[in-house]
Amino acid sequence: MFREAVCYAQGPDRDVRALFVYAATAIAAVRSFVTYIAIVAYIVVVGPPALLLAWVFRWKRVLYIAGHGGVGLALWLVGIRYRVVGRENVPPGAVVYCSNHESNVDPAVLFQDLHPMIHILYKQELHKIPLMGTAFDLGGFVAVDRADRRKSIASVDTAVASLRRGNSFLIFPEGTRSRTGELLPFKKGGFIMALQAQVPVVPVAVSGGRASMRKGSAIVRPVKVTVRIGPPVPTDGLTVDDRDMLIERARVAVQALLDQGSAWT
Repeated sequence: MFREAVCYAQGPDRDVRALFVYAATAIAAVRSFVTYIAIVAYIVVVGPPALLLAWVFRWKRVLYIAGHGGVGLALWLVGIRYRVVGRENVPPGAVVYCSNHESNVDPAVLFQDLHPMIHILYKQELHKIPLMGTAFDLGGFVAVDRADRRKSIASVDTAVASLRRGNSFLIFPEGTRSRTGELLPFKKGGFIMALQAQVPVVPVAVSGGRASMRKGSAIVRPVKVTVRIGPPVPTDGLTVDDRDMLIERARVAVQALLDQGSAWT
């Protein structure tokens, strides 16, 4: 009888939970649809004038203003909230932010909050997206073609020159998203450019975004994201020969930040 009572009690509970999941998914789908429409409209209205101003007057700041407006609107509409811990660890001057990458949400959150004019080392494939490649070029982003070593070296040289002019960069050294949340091996390019420019590497750990978008789904679910910024790893006096040591120190620092968990609990 007790077992029957438990089953009777659990059955309705399961139905309630299922109803809640369906309702939450439906709401997320509607919010995602509204967000996509709003962002397309934003790009159509704001994009061309911003690109024109940036191209004619070489005023890339207008692209960052427009970019932050669009990204902020998208994050707000889909209900993604984030907290940043450790801003005080960022030193003055140019730095290379080194972050893990576990979701499509990560770049948007980090672009929005790490630095008002953060430059990004990104995959060459993204340059083929209409308007995006032009905006990235005018904004000072640097594309890396990992399939072509010569072009990859040239991209690093471009980024080094930009760092020396005082521009900070964001890199995702894993090269792709981690499907499990565990750190993947770090690639060397971003660290070589930090060493050549003699700027510190600032470890960053972003977590909480992986549940926002399921593989193959266009629905963006509201999540709470945590961004933790650690003390900088100096490169003063180091050379390219020290890259493996720098990579290990940065990777250990990022993992330590991840181990601290969510800032929302």
